[in-house]
Amino acid sequence: MTDSISIPPVEHRILILDYGSQFTQLITRRIREERVYSEIHPPTRSLDWIREWAPSGIILSGGPQSVYGLDEDTPTADPGLLRLGIPVLGICYGMQLITHLEGGSVEGGKREYGRAGITVTDTEGIFTGFDGSATTQVWMSHGDHVATMPEGYHAIARTDDVPVAAFRADDRPIFGVQFHPEVAHTLRGEEIISNFLFDVCGCEPTWTAGSFIDLEVDRIREQVGDATAVCGLSGGVDSSVAAALVQRAIGERLTCIFVDTGLLRAGEREQVEATFRRHMGMRLEVVDAADLFLDRLSGVADPEQKRKIIGNTFIDIFEEAAERIGGDAKFLVQGTLYPDVIESLSVQGPSATIKTHHNVGGLKEEMKFELVEPLRELFKDEVRRVGRELGLPEEMVGRHPFPGPGLAIRILGSVERPALDILRRADSIYLEEIRAAGLYDEIWQAFAVLLPVQSVGVMGDARTYENVCALRAVTSRDGMTADWYPFPPDVLARMSTRIINEVNGINRVTYDISSKPPATIEWE
Repeated sequence: MTDSISIPPVEHRILILDYGSQFTQLITRRIREERVYSEIHPPTRSLDWIREWAPSGIILSGGPQSVYGLDEDTPTADPGLLRLGIPVLGICYGMQLITHLEGGSVEGGKREYGRAGITVTDTEGIFTGFDGSATTQVWMSHGDHVATMPEGYHAIARTDDVPVAAFRADDRPIFGVQFHPEVAHTLRGEEIISNFLFDVCGCEPTWTAGSFIDLEVDRIREQVGDATAVCGLSGGVDSSVAAALVQRAIGERLTCIFVDTGLLRAGEREQVEATFRRHMGMRLEVVDAADLFLDRLSGVADPEQKRKIIGNTFIDIFEEAAERIGGDAKFLVQGTLYPDVIESLSVQGPSATIKTHHNVGGLKEEMKFELVEPLRELFKDEVRRVGRELGLPEEMVGRHPFPGPGLAIRILGSVERPALDILRRADSIYLEEIRAAGLYDEIWQAFAVLLPVQSVGVMGDARTYENVCALRAVTSRDGMTADWYPFPPDVLARMSTRIINEVNGINRVTYDISSKPPATIEWE
C-alpha cells in the first residue's frame, strides 16, 4: 500500500494504527459514537504522513504478535511517534509496543482472557471520574504483560494478576491499557475512550450526519468538477444514499443505472423503479442484463470467482450505458462502505482478507471510470443517519441490506435459473412472514440460502429427495459483528411450513444460529 495521503476536512480526528486485533473496527465505532471522526490505517504510515494527517490523538490497537523477539514480520512503529507531541493510547499489544519502544520490558507467562477486575490508582487522564477504591470490570485478551515499565512511566491501574494493567508517561499524554476498552464487556470502556478524546486530546463532538454531508458534497464537487457521472444503483440503502449525496453535489450531471441482473429478489426491479422515480426525481436508466450475468455465471461454483465475474460484468454494463446516454461520463458512483473495504482488501493493517466484495476487490483493473465512493469510510448505521438527514423516505433508508451479487451468493454452488426460481420464492415467503409478525425492523438482515445438498422427505405418502433451504436472520449495529435473531418458535414453524408447502423443490428448512464471528453474515 502506498503512503499517499487524503486529509479529512474535519478539525478533530483520531488516527488508529491497526496491529491486527479482531477488535480494531470497534475502536473506530466507539470513537464515532462520541461524534469524533476516526480512521484506521496500517502501522507502516510514516512520521511525515502522520504529521501531515494531523491527528488530534493516536490509538495503537491490539494484535496477536509479541513485541519481544521482534522480527521483520512483527508490526512495530517509529519510536519518534511517541515524541510528536500528539496524545497516544496503546491498547493491549499497543501498550506493550509503547513499553518496548520506550525501553521497558515485556514478558509472557501471565495470561488473562475474559473478564477481570481492575483497581484504578490514578483517577486523572483516561480514568477521570473513576473511584480508586472500587473494582471495575474490564475485558482482557493477552498472554504477554509489561514486566518493567519504561523510565518516566507509572502504573495507573492493576489487577490481581498483573500489577501494570494501565500506565501513563509522567511528562507526555501517552497512556497504555492492557485490557480492551472498546468491547462491551469492559463496563466503563466508553468513559475511558471519552476521557481520552475530550480530556486528553481536546476533541470536540462535531462529527454528525449534517457535517458529513456538507463536507462530502464539497469533496465530490472538487473531485468531479464539470464532468458527468453514473451511479450503479441497486436500490439498497448504500447505493441510494450515495446517489442522493452525489445528486446534491452535481445535480443533473448524475445518471443512475439500475441493472436487472436476474439475481434480484421477487419484485425488486419494480419496487426500485417506482421508489426512485417517485421520491428521488433523478435520471434513472434500467438495463435488463439477466441473460448476460447468468451466462457468465453458468457452471461457476467458487464464491470468489462469482464475485469477480459479477463485478466485471457490472463495469462492462456501466461503460456501455455511459456511452449510450452521453459518452462523456468519467466517474462511477458506488455505495461502498467501510466494512466492505476492511473485509475485501485488508489494506488497513495486517488483518486477514475475509472475502472480496464485488464493488471493491472485484472491479476490472482497466475500467475507464474513476470511482466516487462518498460512503467509503462509513458504517451502515452512519449511512442510515445520513440518508435520513438527506430526506430519503424510511422505506428506503430502513431496508435490510441486500448484497450487490444478489442471490448468486445465496445459492451455494453454480447459479442456474431453476435454483434461482426456487430461492427467490422461498426468500419472498420468509420476508412476508417476518413482516406479518411485525419483526422486520428488529432485524438487521434476513434472507434464505439454497444449500448444495438434498435430503429425503415424505410428502403425500411418497418419498421425496429435494433441496434444503437455510434461513438466516441477524441483529447488528454495523455489520462487523452480528448475533442470530431468536424467532419465536411459532413464527419459525409458519415459515418452514409455508416454504415446504409452497415452493416446489424444497422439502427441508433449517435455521442458522451462527454469530459473526466466527461465521460471516452471508454464507458466501
